[in-house]
Formats: sequence, structure tokens, C-alpha cells
Amino acid sequence: MRLPGFLRDRGTPALIVLLALGIAAAQGVYWWLAPSPKVSDFVGPPRSGYVLTNFRLWSYDEDGQPSFGMNAPHLERREGDESLYINAPKYDLPSNQPGVPDWSGDSTYAWVDKAGTLLKLQGAVYMHRPAFADTPPADLHTSEVTAWPKENRMQTDAPAQLTQGDSRMNGIGMRANLNDNHLELLNDVHGTFVPRPRSRPVQPAAPGAARAATGAGKKG
Repeated sequence: MRLPGFLRDRGTPALIVLLALGIAAAQGVYWWLAPSPKVSDFVGPPRSGYVLTNFRLWSYDEDGQPSFGMNAPHLERREGDESLYINAPKYDLPSNQPGVPDWSGDSTYAWVDKAGTLLKLQGAVYMHRPAFADTPPADLHTSEVTAWPKENRMQTDAPAQLTQGDSRMNGIGMRANLNDNHLELLNDVHGTFVPRPRSRPVQPAAPGAARAATGAGKKG
């Protein structure tokens, strides 16, 4: 086999150059024909849009009435769904009724959706309503409550205990509508109910008794 003149003259260096050019050309063809690399769908954990400490917030319904108020030492807003994650919240659920006090309470954690229409009270949940008119104060102990604050509704599937005055009720599952002060325990309900004392009408004193008292007053 006869090699071209320049290969015979230059020998091995020229052959190395030709091989390098061939490899570079093959690599270029591969890059042109090969599919583009797949983009990874993994974006990592959601990041916090912002963090608040020692904050207080109020949410209002479409009519401008307060639906709930909250204060807590720590809040994080997530960028993905713009929901709020809250530690150790204390909250108020307004009754929006004249003469009826608000419910207030606390929970271990809370979660609020972007629109403020869904509130989840997570972990241990405690709620209290002061006495009003002839209604004694009420205390509620439960956990994992889902609330719709703009509708003044809430519910849970967890055990719940309601104490009102000297009466106590326990059950599994609860739902409540704060607009009409209706609270219902759903399953395995038992409790102790103390009847309210009836006020006795004042009876006029008998004439004989009145005279005896008068006489006793005159004596001595």
C-alpha cells in the first residue's frame, strides 16, 4: 500500500493529526444527532416566601366581617402554594352576633390556605367562650380541627370534650356552627348534665306572720 507523499515525508505526526481530525468530526456528528439531555423534574423542597415573628393577622369575609384573628411567634409562607405554616398560634373566632362573645383558644400548629377560607388547627386544640346572658362559660378540648372561618364552621374526627358550667360531654368527632351557637358531638357520646336552678317567685308574707313580726319588733 502506497501512502501519499506528504505522509511518507511527515510520517507519524501527520497520521496523528488526521486521527484527531477524524475523532473531532465523529464527536460533532454525535452531538448533532444525540437527543437533548432530559431536564430533571425535581425542584427540591418548597422554600419560604417570607418569615414573620411575633405577628398578628386578621382575616375578613366578603361582607367585611372578621372571620378569624391570630397571633403567634413564628409564621412561614411557602412559595409553592402560598399557604401559611404557623407555630403555637393563639386565635379568635368571632361570633359576629351582638351580646355573644367570641371563641378564643390555642393549638400546637396551624395551617391557612392562600385564600384564607380553610384553617387547620393541628395538634392539641383548646377553645374557650366566656359566659353571656344566662349561658355559662364553655371550654372545648380536642385536636386536629378543620375550620372554615368565613362560614364560621369547624369540625374534627378526634375525641372532643365540652365543658359548660357544671355540665360535661365527651364524644368522638364534633362539628359546630358558630353562627347559631350549635355544637354537636357525633359518636360515643356520654356526659354529665347539671340542671339549671329555677328561681322561685317571691311569695307575699302571710298576714299573721306580718303581725307577729311587727309585734316582736314592738316588744321590749
